[in-house]
Amino acid sequence: MRPTVLIIDDDRELCALLVEFLQLEGFTASALHDGAAALAHCRSRHYDAIVLDIMLPGMQGLEVLRQLRRFCTTPVVMLTARGEDTDRIVGLELGADDYLPKPCNPRELAARLRAVLRRSRGPGEDAGSAELEVGATRLDAAARSASHDGHALQLTGAEFGMLQVLLAEAGKVVDKETLSRQALGRPLAAFDRSVDVHISKLRKKLAAAGGDDLIASVRGAGYQFLIASGEDSR
Repeated sequence: MRPTVLIIDDDRELCALLVEFLQLEGFTASALHDGAAALAHCRSRHYDAIVLDIMLPGMQGLEVLRQLRRFCTTPVVMLTARGEDTDRIVGLELGADDYLPKPCNPRELAARLRAVLRRSRGPGEDAGSAELEVGATRLDAAARSASHDGHALQLTGAEFGMLQVLLAEAGKVVDKETLSRQALGRPLAAFDRSVDVHISKLRKKLAAAGGDDLIASVRGAGYQFLIASGEDSR
């Protein structure tokens, strides 16, 4: 089945180009040009992924994203103005899965969409598809579920991928390049803070479930999921 993609952008010419290209790339794509209308539309219609422009007339893209995450876990790829790092970081903190600067290369957009769709659907039959358990933290890749101390963790696809990689290497330091490639499906770009933002959000969700200080920052090296003394991971 062809994955469905909704593009929310007021640039009608760009939308027409992207819709045509994505259709040729195996997606079923459509576009809406107003943030509030798109938000209402998404309450009654499911898509496999959403492409969201941050600069929208009326209801801004970040507000659309904020409200979207109240009822929808659909992967979101943001389109941001080139150089607008603040918008990207805020968007990731609000629950976006990835971002691309505008003007974007349609081929790169298609690649990013495939990456977020792979994350949302799970790793299939690869070695990472087993259940993982480290202390009170558990992850079931096949069921796309994670919990700490019996409390379900509501994670985005990117956060789930980060946790999966860290649990699989529990006790070891995982560098940001590895986290970006394995959890986000792309190499780490210069000045890209996506990994840091997703890890920060993951830490907060673990802490809210009683799992404080489980992910350590190792300066200049990466991140480490800590194993208590005498504890094994499996």
